[in-house]
Amino acid sequence: MNAIFREDLSRFDELLQQTADYAADFLGRINELPVSMEMPAIPVPGLPEKGIGGQGALELFDNRFGAYLTASAGPRYFGFVTGGVTPAALSGDWLASAVDMNAADKSSLAFTLEKETLQLLRQLFSLPEAYEGVFVTGATMSNFTGLAAARQWLGEQYGVNVAAQGVGALPDIKVLAATPHSSVVKALSMLGLGRNSLVTLSTLPGREAVDVRALEQWIAYNPDTPFIYVASAGTVNTVDFDDIAAIAALKHKHPFWLHVDAAFGGFAAVSPRFRHFLNGWDQADSITIDAHKWLNVPYDCAMLFSRHPGLQLEVFQNAGAAYLGDPAQNFNYINYAPENSRRLRALPAWFSLRAYGAEGYRDIVEQNVNQAQRFGEMLEKSGHFRLLAPVKMCVACFTFNMEDRKLAEHIRVFLQALNKRGVVYVTPTQYAGLPAMRAALVNWRTTDKDIELAVQELEAVAAAIQGVSAILENN
Repeated sequence: MNAIFREDLSRFDELLQQTADYAADFLGRINELPVSMEMPAIPVPGLPEKGIGGQGALELFDNRFGAYLTASAGPRYFGFVTGGVTPAALSGDWLASAVDMNAADKSSLAFTLEKETLQLLRQLFSLPEAYEGVFVTGATMSNFTGLAAARQWLGEQYGVNVAAQGVGALPDIKVLAATPHSSVVKALSMLGLGRNSLVTLSTLPGREAVDVRALEQWIAYNPDTPFIYVASAGTVNTVDFDDIAAIAALKHKHPFWLHVDAAFGGFAAVSPRFRHFLNGWDQADSITIDAHKWLNVPYDCAMLFSRHPGLQLEVFQNAGAAYLGDPAQNFNYINYAPENSRRLRALPAWFSLRAYGAEGYRDIVEQNVNQAQRFGEMLEKSGHFRLLAPVKMCVACFTFNMEDRKLAEHIRVFLQALNKRGVVYVTPTQYAGLPAMRAALVNWRTTDKDIELAVQELEAVAAAIQGVSAILENN
């Protein structure tokens, strides 16, 4: 054994404690750390011939990168849809790395633990036992996995085994949606279905939800055409929901595959206040739910729930691997998702679910929704901003209270200044043709004080930008 390996092994406990102390120090400062900063160009040293050991690597990391650690998992990072990491989930994640189990090994604890965790998640979301779940890396791969099974179903409607014959054996196919997430479009490209297979239906007035009459009309014009419908269960701008129950009812009249993209909107199911948004989702063929969003476990983790594991097996089976046995007779999660070797992603989720239970997650969801609605109310009263849609759940979509033609440049300058200050982070977007911004609140750490501080910061930066603009116009 290499001498440096031996040295690290002999001081393993010390190295782990130093790492834990470093992480604890970071987490102890996360409320005060900037949520974003501009990264300078950092020279990249070459690979050394002789290593410096684990302690040396930790010290080098701190010297080179420690000053640039930001609170992207902190309470005022409202960009994208970013959760934090619960204490229990972090414990589970560290343990997952320590035991380093390959979740593909059915003979190990990993298989049992993954199965149990998926059962807990089905209970959290009130999904029937008819759904088989599997862990993947994120919503993109979850949508990919669900749509891969949908592609196989489409092939069956035409007497084609796509997994065997390839997507070229399919006739012209259609995937329908009203406000699909970009990951859905990416999945269509990766699956060989093509971005142009997407048919975008009209939405209800002032909404991002589909006008179900438009779907009915499309079916009437294409009565013999099997298709895939991707339902939105929580759009990224306004957390809008398609009427899934009405869409599911159409399946009794016309065959199609119903995939529900509920990456973070699926967490409406944990609260009596919001679960009606998901009425009918238990009739979907496949459902995407992200874990590193509102479940608040570490990146990267998501789930795919499906009523058709047999179709997943046809797509993802390791048919040529004799040492794995017959996939149809020897159930293994690797035959139901893209990855073979798989990290034990279930463990952080198991820790967090056992630690906090259904009540804990209900509290997180309802707390974040209340905070987002309060955030929206304060923006409306500020004078600088206006909401572009009601705050339905955890996202506020807003823009400046000014002429539309000035919005794009004003938002660009505003976000540049806001991000440089690092107190709060929001992301730019487009809504109803207008340049806008959005703040997504799905972090268990966020408090009411963070909301007040965030709005104060937005107002302060808006006032400063407005003052500079006035001076420039006058000159």
